[in-house]
Amino acid sequence: MNYNKSRKYNDPALQAKMMGPNPIKLEEELLMNQDIPKGSIVCDLGSGQGLTSVFLAKEYGAVVYATDLWSDPQENQKFFDQMKIERKQIIPVQGDATQLPYEKEFFDAIVSVDSYNYFGRDPHYLDDHLLPYVKKGGYVYIAIPGMKKDCHDHLPSELLLSWTPEQLDYMHDIAYWSKIIKQSQDAEVISIKEMESHDEVWADWLKQENEFAIGDRKAMEAGGGQYLNFIAIVLKKK
Repeated sequence: MNYNKSRKYNDPALQAKMMGPNPIKLEEELLMNQDIPKGSIVCDLGSGQGLTSVFLAKEYGAVVYATDLWSDPQENQKFFDQMKIERKQIIPVQGDATQLPYEKEFFDAIVSVDSYNYFGRDPHYLDDHLLPYVKKGGYVYIAIPGMKKDCHDHLPSELLLSWTPEQLDYMHDIAYWSKIIKQSQDAEVISIKEMESHDEVWADWLKQENEFAIGDRKAMEAGGGQYLNFIAIVLKKK
């Protein structure tokens, strides 16, 4: 696919802030043909070092609450200032996805790229911990690393070159996620599908020289990517 928005961010200094396969390209594909009106209040859940938050603010005109458990809000604020974004447009927040520090029905949308699989495997998570913060009729957009077909009983040796069985348990196939999400009473499933951007977002990530990207190269260079995919999930609050 053509990344008309993401190509503006093909800068080595920006890509060095990635914490996994290119989250900006994932976000662009996730939000393709989706409607986030300018000025929408959006939670970027699992925002990492803020790349996806900048993308939401600059490309969609959203007011973004950049929410992450591990990243330092002060460091992220420095980055947002460097990107010349007004402080009222991106608000960095340190927060746990299971205990979000917001008022109920605060957000027009929640966007989560490469993080939902860490906390969303609980079938009760959507109704108990996430959807209460979304306005009625609002949307949840999720992009997560997955598997083409779950193989946890017989994990391929290629994947084990980079990841432990415990780490791979955060990756599952579309059937797994469909079963989890359809247990929600408050979410209408708009779509669950495999994403196109798998090869390209991995290529961008594996070029990086941090220890995590270097560690991931072992599995991917051995052909581990044939078992993996990315999954896009779009939900609407009833």
